[in-house]
Amino acid sequence: MQMKVQPFLMFEGRAEEAMNFYVSIFPEGWITDISRYGPGEQGKEGTVKVARFTLAGQSVMCIDSPVKHAFTFTPAFSFFVDVTSEAELRRLATVLGEGGGVMMPLANYGFSKLFTWLNDRYGVSWQLNWP
Repeated sequence: MQMKVQPFLMFEGRAEEAMNFYVSIFPEGWITDISRYGPGEQGKEGTVKVARFTLAGQSVMCIDSPVKHAFTFTPAFSFFVDVTSEAELRRLATVLGEGGGVMMPLANYGFSKLFTWLNDRYGVSWQLNWP
């Protein structure tokens, strides 16, 4: 098997909801595979044991952790997205930012034409860039 590196997102009961949201807003977005917890398994029955989805060519893994943790997502890890137009950046910023929070408002910071950094409603961090 060939070595592979990919992002891995750990949710607590909202993995499938988040995946469906992400694949609905990104080009070339689809759920590759999904495995759910069954009766008597460690996680809540029907939640995501492990899943893979693709966004604009990037494969991402995710789970619904059966264990409660004292941590969640942090902006120290983010998805950096180079968009092809100002309209696309504004669309993604609006959709991803709904129910989340903005760390860097949409502006020209000198390193690109337009940039924003935000957390979505699931706590996942996104840097949106129009080079």
